[in-house]
Amino acid sequence: MVSVAEICRNASLSNGAFYRHFKNKEEIFCAILDLVVHKIDSALKPLANMPRQDRFPALIAIIYDFSQEYTPLVRVFREGQYRFFKYERALKEVYGHAFSVVLGHDPTVAEYLFAFAGLRFSAIRAALHQIPVSVGSLSGIIGNGLFRPQPINWTRIFSTSITPLPIELLPDSRAMLLAEGRKLFGEKGYFETNIHEVTSKADLAIGSFYRYFESKEAFYKEVIREVGRDVRHFITLNLGNGLNRLERELRGLWLFILFLSMDRNCYNIVREAEFVLPSEVRDYYDAFHRGYLRREDAALSCESTTCIEFMLGVAHYLGIEIIFDNSPETARHVIEEIGKLYMHGLLGEGARAADAKQDQ
Repeated sequence: MVSVAEICRNASLSNGAFYRHFKNKEEIFCAILDLVVHKIDSALKPLANMPRQDRFPALIAIIYDFSQEYTPLVRVFREGQYRFFKYERALKEVYGHAFSVVLGHDPTVAEYLFAFAGLRFSAIRAALHQIPVSVGSLSGIIGNGLFRPQPINWTRIFSTSITPLPIELLPDSRAMLLAEGRKLFGEKGYFETNIHEVTSKADLAIGSFYRYFESKEAFYKEVIREVGRDVRHFITLNLGNGLNRLERELRGLWLFILFLSMDRNCYNIVREAEFVLPSEVRDYYDAFHRGYLRREDAALSCESTTCIEFMLGVAHYLGIEIIFDNSPETARHVIEEIGKLYMHGLLGEGARAADAKQDQ
């Protein structure tokens, strides 16, 4: 954790100088979040003065380039997005206005997610994790979709006949520690949780902890890995057979939302880990990426790396939008609309006609 003294030392200023401008660390942190929102808003304002045909590619490039140019600010905003949700809402308003300037109408929730979730996530992964995504491919996905048109059986996608994850009736000491750590990290956070609390909740001696884990950090790593395994296993267990490629993707989104609704701690753990153990979170997302690569993705209309990162981003921000904005009842409608956007994009010819025909 960064201290006021460290901030002042790096700025070559006294501690007194800090307190002339800010009451505490939270205040300077929020000032940085405000700065990020303002910078993105300023970067997007020139869209209104561009020829209409130039606005869409410019929007994609501006958002992508911002993450590359201001990577440290993006990293701070990622933490703020987790801790102070109102700044994510403020940024959503900025992006929503840019959407209306480019496309002439205010976005629906699904349009907003499709336009910005995959783009933001891909740009951040490129900046923080050096994932080689393509700006041109992102523009093509958002404009024209990433799946070839195919039939969708919505009944099978939204089936709630779920196989739960296996439960260990007689867990050993290691499993008990991980279960209690997962609850505490999810509810209180990494820095507010100590090893004594974990062992006390598990009704074990402190020595039991060190038989399995050399440190709190090593323990947290294993918790993150377990969360990733559980999410992937839950989705795999419940995907079902006989779905086409788009149906599998949409079913996966629905199952991800169901999993988060049953275990919100997992999301909190992974989000905080982005700042505590960033390399571990890269591995978390890389594991999902590898899962996509093992599939037969001939149904996709773009190169695989960018398509995969885009879909991971839609799932990531869908989780924020639906679960952590307390509106799970909208999940089904949003996923239905995302399915149409996945086939046609925001600009694809025939998109409106195809949607209208399907809705009849």
